[in-house]
Amino acid sequence: MPHRSDDDASALLALIHAGGAGAPRRQLLEQTERPLAALDAGPDVWRAAGLDGAQRRAMAAPGPGVDHARRWLDTGPLRRLIGWHDPDYPELLRRAPNPPLALFVEGDPLLLWRPGIAIVGSRAPTAGGRDNAAHFARHFAASELAVVSGLASGIDAAAHEATLAAGGATVAVLGSGIDVPYPRSNTRLHARIAAGGAVVSEYPPGTPARREQFPSRNRIVAGLALGTLVVEAAYRSGALITARLAAESGREVFAIPGSIHNPMARGCHRLLRDGAQLVESPDEVTAALGPLAASLAGALRARLGAPIQSPGTTRHNAPADPDPDYNRLWKALAFDPSGMDDLVARSGLTVARVSAMLLVMELDGRVEAAHGRYSRKS
Repeated sequence: MPHRSDDDASALLALIHAGGAGAPRRQLLEQTERPLAALDAGPDVWRAAGLDGAQRRAMAAPGPGVDHARRWLDTGPLRRLIGWHDPDYPELLRRAPNPPLALFVEGDPLLLWRPGIAIVGSRAPTAGGRDNAAHFARHFAASELAVVSGLASGIDAAAHEATLAAGGATVAVLGSGIDVPYPRSNTRLHARIAAGGAVVSEYPPGTPARREQFPSRNRIVAGLALGTLVVEAAYRSGALITARLAAESGREVFAIPGSIHNPMARGCHRLLRDGAQLVESPDEVTAALGPLAASLAGALRARLGAPIQSPGTTRHNAPADPDPDYNRLWKALAFDPSGMDDLVARSGLTVARVSAMLLVMELDGRVEAAHGRYSRKS
């Protein structure tokens, strides 16, 4: 008989540690609806879902890695495990090819639902490339877009750091365990993002960085974002893998052109020849992402149970027959910008609830956000 887990979190960890192909494990979760039910279903159901022999053996006798991961989850207030079955699983990633079975998250999981742009590029950029990454990231932060990247040296780190400095939201996706910063030189940056943004990994705590894990990391970077911007990249570069995965996910791909004498621009020029959008300013990126952000609003409304605007409703009025929480938040908003603390105090709602509802209102075009302050849109 399979090992009896005491809750869904431990059961999901057993599924994660079974390893192997992700599609059969996702199918098993869809069939059973809960990780605990999946773990208790037994070898016949596991086999019918497509789990191979090694996966079935691992499910029957979960190893010490499950206990290690559970300790990590239990020792920090900002630590989450979001599985395929979970309504908080990010909608954009769910739509991407081969999405991960689960995500370990340290920080704010709501950021995984925020419209975002991936910024990727060389680990050894020119000074100009590093400046471009920071410039675009600051602009995206001011536009309330999350900046997603891979915490690598170079362009990734420059984008994360500039976003944090601008008070924006940034998401770092690791190619190692959630508690294993890579490279080690970015350990402090890892901690800052965990405290003020979100760090994400599909790999359990303690998993070392391995070369073959980084292309898998890149698919999550591309899958979480509405589009991917390649700042600088050599002709053969991991950033080009991220761009290809973004295109395969139906997302926009942008590239900044460079000098024909700069080897770090050749990857961008290759992307441009293959159909990526040439951009020279952040405004060009944000304009292109608008329609995609609107499509995300519908999924987020469904997740939150948000009301849909009636045809005759203006942007200045709450929707007909609104959810009571939305009505309270709408009354708390004014045409003058208000900070999150003020809105929480006026509405009596939690920070998490206010943050999520503001995002829906912003995507609906009813709320304007700038520098962490919110107002009714005129």
